[in-house]
Amino acid sequence: MGNRGVLHDEHQNLIRSFKLNAWITCKLEFKVRKRQVMTPARWTELFFLDEATSFAAGHRPCFECRRQDALRFKSSWLRGNPEYNFDEKSPIRDIDKILHKERIDRNKSKITFEERPDKIPNGTFISFNGQAFLVVDRQIFLWSPAGYEKGMVLPDADKLTVLTPRSIVNTFRSGYRPQMAVTAG
Repeated sequence: MGNRGVLHDEHQNLIRSFKLNAWITCKLEFKVRKRQVMTPARWTELFFLDEATSFAAGHRPCFECRRQDALRFKSSWLRGNPEYNFDEKSPIRDIDKILHKERIDRNKSKITFEERPDKIPNGTFISFNGQAFLVVDRQIFLWSPAGYEKGMVLPDADKLTVLTPRSIVNTFRSGYRPQMAVTAG
């Protein structure tokens, strides 16, 4: 489940796509907390098929309910993105600022980049023929809200359009393996 702040009004109408720079992914169940979805003046719940989908949107693990994943993510992010000169003492809000710059541009359009297929790690989303695919073990799986369709071989192209933010892709290269609702084979 994702959180970008309060995105809805008192009538449960979406009024914005984000409010915060910290876009986090939380556990569906944590302690004994119960929430009414889209409670007025409280953060808006976003539901993802899996963690890889949330990463493609630019989210990161929550430090409260997913502490171990968040620490593992931060450590891998730091190893994968040394150009920022951050260290373990750097606040997560500094990483959130980088992620925010990589998610959407000034026109609120999704930022993508091009990459060679052999450089795309597992858990990364690409755009191919105008559709979103998850990369797993040199295969791609068409994404839908209901789940992934049967995989096919990663396209043989000079470059592919990557949907997952660049620093998160670097995080995957550095060892973070996101939870995915698909297995290759």
